[in-house]
Amino acid sequence: MPTVDAKELFAPLGPTYDRVGAALSFGQDPRWRRFLVSRIPPGGRALDVATGTGLVAAELLARGHDVTGVDQSTEMLTVAKRRLGRRVALVEASADDLPFEDASFDHLTVTYLLRYVPEPGATVTELARVVRPGGVLASLEFGVPDGLARPLWEIYVRAGLPIAGRVLRHGWREVGDFLGGSIRSFWAENPLERQLAWWRNAGVDEVQIRRLSLGGGVVIWGRRAG
Repeated sequence: MPTVDAKELFAPLGPTYDRVGAALSFGQDPRWRRFLVSRIPPGGRALDVATGTGLVAAELLARGHDVTGVDQSTEMLTVAKRRLGRRVALVEASADDLPFEDASFDHLTVTYLLRYVPEPGATVTELARVVRPGGVLASLEFGVPDGLARPLWEIYVRAGLPIAGRVLRHGWREVGDFLGGSIRSFWAENPLERQLAWWRNAGVDEVQIRRLSLGGGVVIWGRRAG
């Protein structure tokens, strides 16, 4: 799988991330994030990991949660702070070493993270550690479509995204060149059964999966075992 420093890759994108991300996904990214949040029961303390500019945190807040957002990017958190103000506690930290006690949160969301960590299974275990028994964890990742949609996806990520990145500039060129190969390699190395094993090994039960937009987005969620 291509290696990249996610912190460096996304640092320049903060001011344009929301609108460009929505445009490059043909409006699907906001819909995927809303579905992710819909898997979380309303209310309670929620931790949003890889919170970025705070899009998911804002959705959680709207559903009545007491929200904490975590990200390793200072630049992204600056944008999130402008969006959320003091309504959300924002913490700069790594998902591999969360600065919270065991079972500190009722629920947890995480978005587009596992492709960037060296040991995804260990990261899932760390995420589960901070969720109380009975709480829900939900993850959103890019997926690779099957069937007739796959050739169209390949054309888009091999040609469309790189061209768009060059037009947009401001850090998007690097993202456009990287993204398709990163997604493809992640799923080749980590098929669904392997990913589900990460969740089970982390003590997460009742795991469910929903492929969205012909498989372009994948949401996995489950309940922390007691």
